[in-house]
Amino acid sequence: GQIWMALDQLWQITGQEGQVTFFIANKDYAPIEVSGWNFKSHHILLKELDEIIATKKASGLIMYGLLMAIALLAIFDTQVLSIFRRQKEIGTYIALGMTRWQVVGLFTVEGSMYSLLATLVGSLYGLPLLLYIASMGIAMPTASQDMGVSVPERIFPVYGFLLILTTVVLVVISSTIVSFLPARKIAKMNPVDALKGKIQ
Repeated sequence: GQIWMALDQLWQITGQEGQVTFFIANKDYAPIEVSGWNFKSHHILLKELDEIIATKKASGLIMYGLLMAIALLAIFDTQVLSIFRRQKEIGTYIALGMTRWQVVGLFTVEGSMYSLLATLVGSLYGLPLLLYIASMGIAMPTASQDMGVSVPERIFPVYGFLLILTTVVLVVISSTIVSFLPARKIAKMNPVDALKGKIQ
């Protein structure tokens, strides 16, 4: 009787008569269906918040794509300038017995090394920053408290090994492809003109 009186007072305060929040689980912490109760999972209760997160992910991917395109364009320009200014060096390699495609491979590997160097340099300031955010968390706006379920004031991101590995591999592969595109021009160069430093 006291429980129903307490519920009745709660309903009068909240204006949500016939609704309560109660969690019943077995030893595996799986929800148990109770007759007469309408079970709503956290996926239903946090639907609006999940939609906001999905929207943020889409905008984040667009920003990621733009930054990636700028970085790849910088690598492409660097390779073009490098090939233009090192024609005598390319001619020397060919004169010493290297095939044109071996020289193309050499410049492609050199370009891919830029991405590995960038990964190492970026990790010097990126890892401390990500670890700081993971330990301090990200503050949630007060509007998130109106989602129908309790949301903490701060959420803590988790950086999975697969996410980090996929990002590094994607950057290295993209940089290698972009480095190869201007390096193909070496296969069409005349070794004699390259040795003389003539513009081709």
